[in-house]
This record gives sequence, C-alpha cells and structure tokens, in this order.
Amino acid sequence: MRHATEQLPATIDGAAGSYDAAMDATEVDVRRIVAELGSNNSSLNIEVIDCDPGLADTAEFVEAYGYTLDQSANTLIVIGKSDPPVYVACVVLASTRLDVNKVVRRKLGVKKCSFAGPDVTGELTGMKIGGVTPIGLSKHMPLWVDRRVMDCERIVLGGGSRSCKVVAAPEILTALPHVEVVEDLATDPPKAPPA
Repeated sequence: MRHATEQLPATIDGAAGSYDAAMDATEVDVRRIVAELGSNNSSLNIEVIDCDPGLADTAEFVEAYGYTLDQSANTLIVIGKSDPPVYVACVVLASTRLDVNKVVRRKLGVKKCSFAGPDVTGELTGMKIGGVTPIGLSKHMPLWVDRRVMDCERIVLGGGSRSCKVVAAPEILTALPHVEVVEDLATDPPKAPPA
C-alpha cells in the first residue's frame, strides 16, 4: 500500500493505464494480506469475490450481487483540516452515515474535516472509490470502525480495486493493525418525509 508520503506515478492524470496498473498492484497486495489473515484464523471465513468494476459502487453492487446495505461496510477517508492535515480511514455500514462533523472531528482534534475526494483517496491509499478497503492501509493512517459493523455476521469490504470485494466475519477488521472500534462513529440516516 502507498504511504501518504510516497509519490504517485507522474502519469496519474496523464497516460491511461499507469494509474490502473497501480490499482492492480494494490489488489494483489490486498489478496495476499487476506490470504495470510485467513490462514492464521479460519473463523474469519474470508472469501474474495470478483465483481464487474462497473458495479463496484455500493448501491449497484448490493443490487447485482444479492447483498444488503446492512452487510456492506464502506471505507471512507476523512481529512482533518489542520496544518499539516490529518487523515483517518473510517469503516461504517452503508445503511448508516459517518458522523464527520461531530465524532470524527472531535476525535481528530480539528475544527473542520471533510471526506477525501477521489484523487486524494487514490493518493493516500492507492485505491479507487468503489474498491477502497481498510486491509493493507499504511500504518500511519488510523483506522476507526463503527461498533455496529462488529455486530454483523459477515461484512462486505472493498477489495483494493473495483474488480473484487472481500466478504468475511467483521473480526477481520480487529485483526488489522492500528484499528479502534468506536461507539457511535456513524448515525442512522434521516427518515424520509412522508409522501
């Protein structure tokens, strides 16, 4: 995985293919780490499933592959606005909303924070949106997991690229370094107004 201080290839927004090659290398690393985690703890019940990259975004993936938003654990990168900026990876169920403006901001110790855009996410993780996973992130990036994720029987995580997903027991997350399970990291989405 890329460290925040590593430079990306100069062709990231230039020649097609160079950035995708970096994504493929990231997926290979994730698959290797997943295999190691699974061989060390069979109770994690890990499988890597291939998927159509065009269906990697959560809503499309769950509809096409028969999973639910309550099983989908999204990894979101947040930037704390400070000098220098601080970053954190947060894992929340797709059926919830990350509490960026209260819980995350307070834990980061900053006045403002926001979601990292696709370019910054790629620079920090080596991954594209739709494939971001907490597996193999830099040891310099804290990893916070909403407590509700740990209550699931199995979860679906990004696989390091848009071409695959990792399905496992949620304890795969606590098997990772630098992880903290956080109470109320996410909130329920607002109720839809009556029709």
